[in-house]
Amino acid sequence: MLVSTKLHIPHVRKSLVSRPRLIHKLNEGRTAKLTLVSAQAGYGKTTALSEWVKQCRSVVAWVSLDPQDNDWIQFWSYFNASIQEREPGFGLGVQSLLEIGPSTSSEPAIIELLNELNGYPHDLVIILDDYHVIELPAIHRSMIYLLEHLPPHIHLYIASRTDLSIPTARLLAKGELHQIQMQDLRFQLDEGLIFFRETTDLGLSPEQVKMLFQQTEGWISGLQLAALSLKQSENIADTLQQFSGHQHHISDYLLQEVFEHLPQQTRDFLLDTSILNRMNASLCGAVSGQLDAQAQLERLEQMNLFIVPLDDHRKWYRYHHLLSDFLQQQLFRMDPDRWVQVHIRAANGLEHLGFDEEAVEHYLEGQQFQDAVRLIEKNLHMLVQTKSVVLIRWVSVLPENSFAEKPMIELFVISVLLGVGEWTAAFLRVKQATIRFQALEGKLAEVEWKQAMGNIYFFHAITAYLQKDLEQTSAYFGLVEQYMPEGSFFQTVGRNRYQGYDSFDNLLSHISDLQAADAFLLRWITLWQSKQEYPFLGFLCASYSKLLYEWNRLEEAERVAAMVLGRQDMLPFARILIQISISASRIQQATGNPKRATALLTELKSQINSPDNELFMYRIEAEQACLSLRQGSVQDAEAWLHRCGMAHTDEVSLNRVSEYLAFARILAACERMEDALYLLEQLIRMLDKEDRLRDRIQVLILRSMVLQRSGQLEEALLQLETALHLAEPEGYIRSFIDEGPAMAELLAVYAKRLQVSHLRDATLVSLGYVQQLLQVIQVTSQVVLPAEQPRKELLTDQETKVLLLIAGGLTNKQIASDLNITGETVKFHIRNVYRKLEANNRIQALQRAKELSIMD
Repeated sequence: MLVSTKLHIPHVRKSLVSRPRLIHKLNEGRTAKLTLVSAQAGYGKTTALSEWVKQCRSVVAWVSLDPQDNDWIQFWSYFNASIQEREPGFGLGVQSLLEIGPSTSSEPAIIELLNELNGYPHDLVIILDDYHVIELPAIHRSMIYLLEHLPPHIHLYIASRTDLSIPTARLLAKGELHQIQMQDLRFQLDEGLIFFRETTDLGLSPEQVKMLFQQTEGWISGLQLAALSLKQSENIADTLQQFSGHQHHISDYLLQEVFEHLPQQTRDFLLDTSILNRMNASLCGAVSGQLDAQAQLERLEQMNLFIVPLDDHRKWYRYHHLLSDFLQQQLFRMDPDRWVQVHIRAANGLEHLGFDEEAVEHYLEGQQFQDAVRLIEKNLHMLVQTKSVVLIRWVSVLPENSFAEKPMIELFVISVLLGVGEWTAAFLRVKQATIRFQALEGKLAEVEWKQAMGNIYFFHAITAYLQKDLEQTSAYFGLVEQYMPEGSFFQTVGRNRYQGYDSFDNLLSHISDLQAADAFLLRWITLWQSKQEYPFLGFLCASYSKLLYEWNRLEEAERVAAMVLGRQDMLPFARILIQISISASRIQQATGNPKRATALLTELKSQINSPDNELFMYRIEAEQACLSLRQGSVQDAEAWLHRCGMAHTDEVSLNRVSEYLAFARILAACERMEDALYLLEQLIRMLDKEDRLRDRIQVLILRSMVLQRSGQLEEALLQLETALHLAEPEGYIRSFIDEGPAMAELLAVYAKRLQVSHLRDATLVSLGYVQQLLQVIQVTSQVVLPAEQPRKELLTDQETKVLLLIAGGLTNKQIASDLNITGETVKFHIRNVYRKLEANNRIQALQRAKELSIMD
């Protein structure tokens, strides 16, 4: 829940000290993207900005940040809400994207926010106060992206005690950074004289003001504190002599002097309420036990004692940070037990007002861990979706035994860690949680315990899968079946939200060993296909249909896709629908049903019902554009090119590889070869650092096609050879033949080169594999190929060994033992042999091998 007072421009009294130099300096910031107001506490950053806003002609949005905003989703939610506060209707589509969370390679929410800002019709100033509390790298990364793309009529003002944790050199070099520093904020002597003359009745001489001014170096809060202290002094001259040293030494002394002269009741009130980030009368009364809390707040404001109203109605306040820090230090040092008690009372009061998240913070400070766990459990679903960083921080400081019998909290933390890519931390927690859950047998109800064990084994399966160990993944799936045959809730968490690259969504990109993937997928699809209300099956079927499609086993691929299409339990999950429908559409196009291929994508758009609808549409429309191109409609594909919002100069990201591939393909179709090659080069550089074999192969294939069209035949052949080298061990077919006649031509040239010489020092690709691809293209595309080459290399070495052992009469089990491979791998090789030799059984395969001189 967002707190509206954080979006209010802090109220300041009408200033009696005119500061035209500072106002002019702040006005100059409206010519820059970023204005940084940077100085230590007490230099009047907030006051100066609040005063400036009064005469600023632009619309101004304001966020007062605090340590709880050190969370990516919360920070940007407040950023967006601050503009909505001034412009209702702004950024309505941004919030659902924010809930996806941060990304290391893409900023969909920030992109949408920028689109909204681009369309904003007027000048807009956005002020972020106290930015120094923000430490999360993900927020800084997003801020860098925002600043790089900020429209010229949007101006960001940041107030911070420290320099920014983001690089600003480029902004400064381009004249897009305006700096207001300590020397700009401090009072000049003439301003100091006016301050003492107009705001106090001390009657100081110009010499005394000058002495004080020199001692505080124009530090505004120092001057205010000095005025408060001098009011209590019986001998102003002596007190002035005691103000020595630099301002950071003066502050504690002055605060101490001011604090000690206050009535005891006021001191107690200040100490008790100092722990609150913001406060109203009821909350202050609950924390301090004083019945006249509202009167106390008003009295402090009248005394100008570093208290800031947060609204015009004087209901909500906060203390100046200097005062708050000093008071908290005093309280903790004077009475640690009281420190704990006021935090407990604050937690109770905040919970009563419905501020559960702030209440958790105080319960933790008050060491009321069970109450903290209670509120965490109450808000768990919301916290996982929108406050994952905060949740992880809370759980990290809770004693393990405080939620030892709350398995769902532990499981949610693991799911969050996996979701944000903190895989190492997640793997460790999975191991630790397993031991704790096992110890709960007999302490929890059997159903609850089995559910906990089933869920933790599901996470074991996920961690094994992320480490590309499909054998271990299968073993843990077996345990999930044993403990929780109805499936895990976590199998579908977030499946209706756009999360960019997901390992299960892109199994063929994540798992390089397609033979192992074949055995894994077939096993679990066979086991789970009869289950009802089991949507997790959809991911496996989508991946398996893509795998079968890649191997050109189209009828089987179509049957697998059909298992999912139309199942009611899949419909609520956009990420399943999009994967299976795109796979089914490609199958229909390949089998000669272009109308059905088009219809599947059109139906898919109407089926998606997700808060992230727009992001899913980007992916579907990219696929539609590619389909238009395959069906000969370059005009439709080009129309998408102009409306998709992408550019060849974009910073590419893992979660949008397929979209940028589509973009590069259509750039080439529109004769923009240089732009296409530039984009493909960026994709290659990124993927060379990632273990994603299929994506690398597809980018290399497309690059070879574009180079061929550009007349760069030698480079095209080198790119093709690299792709073939990577693809041959896994039996890739459709990634090549879907390129059609142009690929047939390039493969034919490459085959001829193989027979005469080599592109490199060593042969990377077998002639048989190239001829197999040429033959399939000829069958599917009716392409006329050069005269047929010798067929002896049609089979790979391993397939030839399998065929020879078949000729020797060995069973599949014996072949597996002889070659030291699994039985599933033997079946895979035999299927490839049958397909390549156009045989249906062992006898036909042996006969065709003799006809082709593959074996004597």
